[in-house]
Amino acid sequence: MSHYSIKHIEEYWQIYRKSVRNPEAFWEEIAEEHFLWRKKWDNVLSWDFKKPEVKWFEGAQLNITENCIDRHIYTRGNKTAILFEPNNPNEPAEHITYKKLHERVCRMANVLKSKGIKKGDRVCIYLPMIPELAVAVLACARIGAIHSVVFAGFSSTALATRINDSECKLVITSDGSYRGPKTIDLKGIVDDALETCPCVEKVLVVKRIQSEIQMKEGRDEWLQPLLNEAYSDCVPEIMNAEDPLFILYTSGSTGKPKGMVHTTGGYMVYTAYTFKNIFQYREEDVYWCTADIGWITGHSYIVYGPLANGATTVMFEGVPSYPDYGRFWDIVQKHKVNQFYTAPTAIRALAKEGVEILEKYDLSSIKLLGTVGEPINEEAWHWYDDNIGKRKSPIVDTWWQTETGGVMISPIPYVTPTKPTYATLPFPGIQPALMNELGEEIKGNQVEGRLCIKFPWPSIARTIWGDHNRYKDTYFSAFENMYFTGDGALRDEVGYYRITGRVDDVIIVSGHNLGTAPIEDAINEHPAVAESAIVGYPHDIKGNALFGYVILKDTGESRNHDNLRKEINQIITEQIGPIAKLDQIQFTSDLPKTRSGKIMRRILRKIASNDISNLGDTSTLLNPEVVEKIIDQVIVKA
Repeated sequence: MSHYSIKHIEEYWQIYRKSVRNPEAFWEEIAEEHFLWRKKWDNVLSWDFKKPEVKWFEGAQLNITENCIDRHIYTRGNKTAILFEPNNPNEPAEHITYKKLHERVCRMANVLKSKGIKKGDRVCIYLPMIPELAVAVLACARIGAIHSVVFAGFSSTALATRINDSECKLVITSDGSYRGPKTIDLKGIVDDALETCPCVEKVLVVKRIQSEIQMKEGRDEWLQPLLNEAYSDCVPEIMNAEDPLFILYTSGSTGKPKGMVHTTGGYMVYTAYTFKNIFQYREEDVYWCTADIGWITGHSYIVYGPLANGATTVMFEGVPSYPDYGRFWDIVQKHKVNQFYTAPTAIRALAKEGVEILEKYDLSSIKLLGTVGEPINEEAWHWYDDNIGKRKSPIVDTWWQTETGGVMISPIPYVTPTKPTYATLPFPGIQPALMNELGEEIKGNQVEGRLCIKFPWPSIARTIWGDHNRYKDTYFSAFENMYFTGDGALRDEVGYYRITGRVDDVIIVSGHNLGTAPIEDAINEHPAVAESAIVGYPHDIKGNALFGYVILKDTGESRNHDNLRKEINQIITEQIGPIAKLDQIQFTSDLPKTRSGKIMRRILRKIASNDISNLGDTSTLLNPEVVEKIIDQVIVKA
């Protein structure tokens, strides 16, 4: 038996050393012993970061859904695979067993096939957190179609961009979604998007909120009647390990979103192995990740990782504040949740409500807590540890990205001693490096630099859909022969890593990566706006909030600035989605720029954060006098 389950720190180091000394042998052993392959690989790994090209388990054949569903039917067919908790606490939870999941995935797969979807076709899924979302993802994988899930909080413009970029033939959506006390018209958003998406031939619609919607003749069909007629078994398509499994879009720091492509074999092996160890999952456990499947966290740690391990995974449709701030704890108590994985933003929002609400709930089932999406601040870490974990449940502060497919740096519970705000040690097989501005590796401890990874791991994204050059430029051009994460990090005296945040123009707001360029592009479409610059600044709940500096075309104009602020946020909501709205907007006559015309965001960030003690040398600016002017406007106002 390989070290599939790491139990203590000496064992971790032993496995880690083995994993970096001979990565091919390490991953081969794990892949061989814990998964179903239709054909074994001819070669474990070939790679070249200069091209960049990475291939794992070349020549192997498999279907990931056989590993996530079929192989469990005989040993745990009646075990709950997906435990669906609806938005409304009075609506009963739904327990979907592995047997039932198999049937539902097969029916959905057969519906997709009947609509002409075949291996390699792209399917866009724009659904709320309901079982059909997980089922649709798995049904695509069953027939070899490439799924592209778009978070159902994105606007029609953002949805259209993603559909067109990957040329999806079919969209799966619902009449609408529940979000706390509100409903959202998802079908209306899809209809708007599809006005500019000639590639879409069919739309399948789930009935969720029973609203009156427009159905377009010949294009739109209700899903349920089709499922009722579909056959309940579907032979899985045999895939090569390097065939694409899904495309997932992530915000670029420049322009359009990047469609990260993840392939089948390596992604399966890595997500399953990380899930098993980082959450120390045991057969009877109930595991809950509160993310949305629209993000990578949901792909890897609600769907694929847990199901590959035969786990019970909770899917929650609602929000932490509805009907009140006790909702998460009510679900933990009701389903006796053992592993609870959420974002620092949610923790801060819950902490703000105080501890009285917690006294109503029994949280004793919790064995482990996790955080994801952004580095957790010390105050939130201690609140989580004291009040939710009762100082007996280790916290796994996990660092990873859409591009990495799975967790890269994290404590292993009951194995790695934790340290607040530190993601601690690399997962087996992961070889981090800190680099300086000159492109040299910074050795030793108590150092800080740019975080890179020296060697490929099985779930690394293989490319950006339709744009391999951009993939190379974004991740492999900054440092030779390294994957550059875009994050800064420090390494403490014992070798623990702490992620210090993005070093590019991507801001993490409530765990969502938001590129500044698309937001600025949206603002600049307002007829009154000449130019804009977006920066992040610290926020008690969200971690970061967005601050916009906006230059108007006619500054002498007696326009109502409050109305302008509303209009600007309205444009952002329409173009990108409400998650990208600005918390503060300052109108200014100019922006600090270098002589080459580059906006000095570093200075704007410091002003927005009310930290003007050390602005660095401003004399090299084209217009140094503007800095004082902006400080007067912002700081006086604050």
